[in-house]
Amino acid sequence: MATDKLFTVAGTARNPDGTVKARFANDLVSRVKILTKAGCSDIDLLELPRPMTKLEALQHLQSLGRTQGDAGYAVANKLAEKTRLAKKGEVSVKATKASKPTSTVTAQDIISAIAE
Repeated sequence: MATDKLFTVAGTARNPDGTVKARFANDLVSRVKILTKAGCSDIDLLELPRPMTKLEALQHLQSLGRTQGDAGYAVANKLAEKTRLAKKGEVSVKATKASKPTSTVTAQDIISAIAE
């Protein structure tokens, strides 16, 4: 992916409109303050064991089993989205028949080129 920003905090929070979203940050205390000020509730953030990308953090949250109900649904949806984006960036190359070389290079040619 083009942006592989690393985060040290991940979790979920419920927006004032009732929707639950996956959240990422690098400072737990300031992120909780920001979410609280914005009117979010059910804030469930945790420090990650190491800096992680969003995809890795979502996989970690799912592996811990801390996401139940709406939070689990939000994490699963975001994980599916990030997985699709990661796969979209992958390139598959189809192998074709190699053409015959136009000239032959010997070991002596390589040694001569290195010695120069």
